[in-house]
Amino acid sequence: MPSVLPDGETVPEDGSLPPSALHGAGDRPLAFYLHVPYCATRCGYCDFNTYTATELRGSGGVLASRDNYAATLADEVRLARKVLGDDPRPVRTLFVGGGTPTLLAAADLVSMLDAVRQEFGFADGAEITTEANPESVGPEYLAELREGGFNRISFGMQSAKQHVLKILDRTHTPGRPEACVAEARAAGFEHVNLDLIYGTPGESDDDWRASLTAAVGAGPDHISAYALIVEEGTQLARRIRRGEVPMTDDDVHADRYLIADSLLAEAGYSWYEVSNWATTEAGRCLHNELYWRGADWWGAGPGAHSHVGGVRWWNVKHPGAYAAALAQGRSPGAGRELLSPEDRRVERILLELRLRDGVPLSLLRPAGRAASREALAGGLLDEASYAAGRGVLTLRGRLLADAVVRDLVD
Repeated sequence: MPSVLPDGETVPEDGSLPPSALHGAGDRPLAFYLHVPYCATRCGYCDFNTYTATELRGSGGVLASRDNYAATLADEVRLARKVLGDDPRPVRTLFVGGGTPTLLAAADLVSMLDAVRQEFGFADGAEITTEANPESVGPEYLAELREGGFNRISFGMQSAKQHVLKILDRTHTPGRPEACVAEARAAGFEHVNLDLIYGTPGESDDDWRASLTAAVGAGPDHISAYALIVEEGTQLARRIRRGEVPMTDDDVHADRYLIADSLLAEAGYSWYEVSNWATTEAGRCLHNELYWRGADWWGAGPGAHSHVGGVRWWNVKHPGAYAAALAQGRSPGAGRELLSPEDRRVERILLELRLRDGVPLSLLRPAGRAASREALAGGLLDEASYAAGRGVLTLRGRLLADAVVRDLVD
């Protein structure tokens, strides 16, 4: 979750939503995101709302402890049940992210899952995912997660090269993420993802190819590959500013993306979102697809964001403040906004254009329609899809996705 929260209107103490938020809810899937804000160390590139033990010491006391975090988060799940009232929808997807969720005991993650199951239930075939640090899990831990109901897991690999991991301040050993894939399969996980990052200072094209080859060789059915974004306020940004490591430019990012798409396609992975590839449709991350398609989700945990029926809100950032609010029977919400029809139209274009299915051209205003014709002529949108009424990015369009979408939302 982002470390900086937006401004917004006050969230009611009981967390209640306007009646319009649940209008037509039965036609929308419901998802849960559970945020675990703890990390053993802080990675130099990370700008998420996470805390090490040192950062929490003396700032929140026992309320900020990860030892009782699962019980605290369950309190917010129960609050969600009260807020959503008699909403009959079972949960379609659940995703535990962080931070490092697997710093908690496997039993804690399962108890968080159980809180959602008890209050809402899960839809048939629900996708239940957790992120995992390769060094914080082993066969027994993975088996306990699987037995407890998790059926998808995502390992943070980032790179197969030690010098690249060092720049990122990643502490796992090269080769460990690949071993984790095998351990997860042995534990019975149907779906496994590896996360990669490209464009790290000091990384070469050959380094990137080696990382992709190692990831593919491990046999996950899903691979995510993200360009490194250097966020202000991070240790990596400070090192670049001091001249200790070079900044990677956009041309290098584009080259690395092309390498990824080519190598992954050859290995049987198909892109379904700009930064995500899967071997089968079942291997896609449905939870993220629900985000991109504007579904309803409740984000529980410090700094977590939620969206239900055009109402978006976000929780207080600090684990101590989060736990204190729930202990006092208050919503931990820090602010919220009601999205206008125009806000929702723009967000649909921003998010759905990233998908392989693209965005309906009917969402575009006249200026956006004109821009779409220019994008089509420039080879950025697929001709057959355009003729069928959808804007779908070509490979070249994916390289320039941010620029294309800026034009289409006009």
